[in-house]
Amino acid sequence: MTKQFEAGEQTSEISISSPSDMTSFKSAESAGFVADTTVVKTASCSWQYTSNSSQSNSNQQSATDNESADASTGFVADAAVVKTAKRAWAHQPSSAKQGIIFTEKSVDASNKAKTQKQLDGAIALAWSRVKTRRRPPALTRARWVWRLAGSYHLCQPTQQLMETVAWRFASAGRMVLAQWAAQKASEEAGHDRLALLDIQSMGYKAEAVVKELVPPAAVNLVDYFTRSVQARDPIGCVGYSYTMERLAMGIKEDYIQRVEALLPPNTHATRCLRVHSGVGNDVGHVDETVEMMTELTSDERVQVAKACYETALLCFSPPSEDYISEEELAYVLKGLEQTSTDEI
Repeated sequence: MTKQFEAGEQTSEISISSPSDMTSFKSAESAGFVADTTVVKTASCSWQYTSNSSQSNSNQQSATDNESADASTGFVADAAVVKTAKRAWAHQPSSAKQGIIFTEKSVDASNKAKTQKQLDGAIALAWSRVKTRRRPPALTRARWVWRLAGSYHLCQPTQQLMETVAWRFASAGRMVLAQWAAQKASEEAGHDRLALLDIQSMGYKAEAVVKELVPPAAVNLVDYFTRSVQARDPIGCVGYSYTMERLAMGIKEDYIQRVEALLPPNTHATRCLRVHSGVGNDVGHVDETVEMMTELTSDERVQVAKACYETALLCFSPPSEDYISEEELAYVLKGLEQTSTDEI
């Protein structure tokens, strides 16, 4: 779920099918994702957000005419394209003695496609709202350590937060969401250690590095995630998770190889990146989240879409202050070089 990052820079390709012409965007550096450029493919003028209450199409407002979305606002697309149904396992609560009964259920393909377009549309809307000409510094070895530190700070609290929200959902009898969150907690276990091992492979004291380097964008995202989990209704954490994994799907093998080409020989510092990329597990995780969401109410899906929008705004926005300089990074890292006795 959580990725490498320096705010405003990413490699993510979001392909959103639409009958209208496709428009390409290049992103600024995005919090959480690691490429120097990104292409977000979305339908030109096709995404709208509209009141969740019943109304005619003539009353819908285009995304460009609205400044924000609230809990009563839904993100809708003009078309959906998935033609095949898929089978999935749904669970139903039973008595305390019986535990949870799992039953096979057919997921409606059209509903699944509409759900994903709703979430992707929220992300695309956030992209369209971020107006900046700022560009991040070029990727260097030192800056890769900075991004690995960001990955650590994004990964480190995820398991505990997902365990907390799984308990909250279960306590409220929302078992579909509880099972989803418990699975996320299991999937994310130990990923912070991957980031530490990558930093160590770069030749630095990993624990000291993540203590010294705390990217503000990672702080902002974790703060949003934490507040979502602690909210009266914690369903916003689903939107956070979906957005982070959906954008990470655009990190492909060619980008990973370009990163590796920058690193010293025999350096293994892309393990965390590979896990959180289009060649790792995030593709399957995105699909699982969409399937889970087909079992939610329309109001719940609107709340998740709103959280996707808010998370994506954090991801696409450049930092409020200047990017950390190469000179400052070099100065900090000089004192954190690893000795032969240091290991995780």
